[in-house]
Amino acid sequence: MIKVVVHGALGRMGQAVVNAVCGAPELQLAGAVDIKADRDTLQVPDGAGEIPLFANIGTFLENFTPDVMVDFTQHDVVMPAIRTATENKVNVVIGTTGMSDDDFDEIDRLSRQHDVGAVVAPNFSLGAVLMMYLSRIAARFFDYAEIVEMHHEKKLDSPSGTAVTTAKEMARAREADFIHPESQKENLPGGRGADLSGIAIHSVRSPGFVASQEVILGTLGQTLRIRHDQINREGYGPGIVLAVKEVVKLKGLVVGLDKLMGL
Repeated sequence: MIKVVVHGALGRMGQAVVNAVCGAPELQLAGAVDIKADRDTLQVPDGAGEIPLFANIGTFLENFTPDVMVDFTQHDVVMPAIRTATENKVNVVIGTTGMSDDDFDEIDRLSRQHDVGAVVAPNFSLGAVLMMYLSRIAARFFDYAEIVEMHHEKKLDSPSGTAVTTAKEMARAREADFIHPESQKENLPGGRGADLSGIAIHSVRSPGFVASQEVILGTLGQTLRIRHDQINREGYGPGIVLAVKEVVKLKGLVVGLDKLMGL
């Protein structure tokens, strides 16, 4: 049985992680941490009772010894939490976006130093990972590419981490940048979206979306569209459970769920 603590447990994704862990027979929800904690316990969604709830991961780890910390918080919070967790020999699964290469280097160093595993993924949806994988394969055969990503209106960043990762992976699959047609007349600034290696990236923020992304590739006389729609946050559960099961077998950092899926 793998004991899991959820960091950021009261947020939207944190609640989805709590539900996923409780629904996996091989996992045990050992506790929850959230800076907004205003009580000492959290009701387990499957009705099996309550778990301890703390406002600080360090205080939690002074009292309990989980195997894995799953973190869905914010960039300014996640790195201190990772340092604390790895120093306490706790494996980490990170879904927080906006991580830099320096962050990745530090996470890898900390996890190897303390003999634990770390998984960082921009997206824990198996369908989204497959969408990125297929887009990377297709990128070699098309000269034009655009990405439209659609999220709820409360998402903090744009473009999404998934869109940026998709574009970077597509660019790596090619010998040259995509062709990015510029408008002769731009009626509004930014009308062609962001530009990464010739790929135009457009962000939609509106109620009604959870997370959707469409990759549009074009060449002479044809268009290929690869689209993934996240209907609700339950869809992240299988990917989160997979990462938790695999991270305890690792030493050092793995970036991307695709590597755990064998893609």
